[in-house]
Amino acid sequence: MTDASRRQLLARTGALGAGIAFTGTVSALFEGTAAAQPSGRSGYGPLVPDPAGLLDLPAGFRYKVLSREGDQLRSGEGIVPSNHDGMAALPGRRGRTYLVRNHENRVTAKHRVPAIAGITYDPNGLGGCTALELDGRNNVLSERVAIAGTAVNCAGGPTPWHTWLTCEETEDTAGTNGYTKDHGFIFETDPADPRRTGAVPLTAMGRFAHEAIAIDPDHGTVYETEDAFIKPFGLFYRFHPNKPLGGVGSLRAGGALEAMRVPGVPDLSAVQETGTRFEGVEWVPVPDPLARQTPIRLQDFGPKGITHAQKLEGCYWGGSCVYFVSSFAISKDGAAADHFGQVWKYEPRKRRLTLVVVFGPSTDVQLPGESPDNITLAPGGGLMVCEDGEGAQHVFGLDRKGKVYPMARGRQNIGTAEEPAWGEFAGVTFAPDGRTMFVNCYTPGTTFAVTGPWC
Repeated sequence: MTDASRRQLLARTGALGAGIAFTGTVSALFEGTAAAQPSGRSGYGPLVPDPAGLLDLPAGFRYKVLSREGDQLRSGEGIVPSNHDGMAALPGRRGRTYLVRNHENRVTAKHRVPAIAGITYDPNGLGGCTALELDGRNNVLSERVAIAGTAVNCAGGPTPWHTWLTCEETEDTAGTNGYTKDHGFIFETDPADPRRTGAVPLTAMGRFAHEAIAIDPDHGTVYETEDAFIKPFGLFYRFHPNKPLGGVGSLRAGGALEAMRVPGVPDLSAVQETGTRFEGVEWVPVPDPLARQTPIRLQDFGPKGITHAQKLEGCYWGGSCVYFVSSFAISKDGAAADHFGQVWKYEPRKRRLTLVVVFGPSTDVQLPGESPDNITLAPGGGLMVCEDGEGAQHVFGLDRKGKVYPMARGRQNIGTAEEPAWGEFAGVTFAPDGRTMFVNCYTPGTTFAVTGPWC
């Protein structure tokens, strides 16, 4: 998420309201993942208006509100913070689930993450994470601060050892916006025992506007996206830990940070044809991961340069590949070409990068009005995609056949009766047993648990 609305940016191109279609082999997004939905079925039917005015779902589905901004944290530590964003559901003991949730708070946040001794990085940082412990029926057993004193916690990703890596989407340094420490780091937090992880920046993983991460479960390599929509655009990184797959705290041991170079391709937006492959992808050491004087994307990577991409966001591991999303590219902003979303696949063993899907203008209004932002793999096959922008806000499903269907619509009006507006969705994720979809409404911060006839 950023302060700039994607719909406002798309409006510059004159394509706003045209809908979004895609080209490419959608099945390639799901290699090595769950089985496809039953043949002949796409989606779960039309959305049914919610009498309570919170969340529309298909018939047979129901929701439970787990937590709302402004309420009291059950731990007694203070108020539930604002700006619910990236999230993960991690397994706990005796069938319980830990739901760890980012709060993308800037200095203007209405409700900060309470500063708690032992788990606060910068007392003037208003962001961080909260953690909910749920029983098998999604009853909230506890809710507390997991990390505090960070800033603009956007997305992140789970680790194989069931902790959460929360990412700061900022490059603010100490003395900027009242901060007492540098920001732009990744932090590890254990929702089961936050004091076990504390509030320690994983400095070797780089200081930049982080968005999401994905970890290779076999080798421990961490892939990282950089969300920069103003030129020079962000980079795609990989981090080789000194202690790969070492468990809680092991990433503090450092490692090597590298940035991806696609020979002959300085800007990924220039690639428009799905199925285009690049062999021999190179990885270049980052000169100064801490960006002491110069942001990483502006550093000198040698005469061959480095490969940039606008708005790198979602990132996930599937099978033996890592997938990452460029949400859009706009030539007026300096991109090589316009697009409304790309999904790329990188195969580490083959050092091969493939453009899998491209989103673009269409007259089919049934398709999502935005390119993918927060995404998650659905246990029954396919993806769930959070819509991010103005107007009606949805969680959309995308099945293996390329069919797009509405899964949820937000009904909380944050505008007026004459000019309604709805908060975007974020942090969509599934319980470890696949029976519950959790999702956040960013504003007003609301966390939902959705159950029903998942297939």
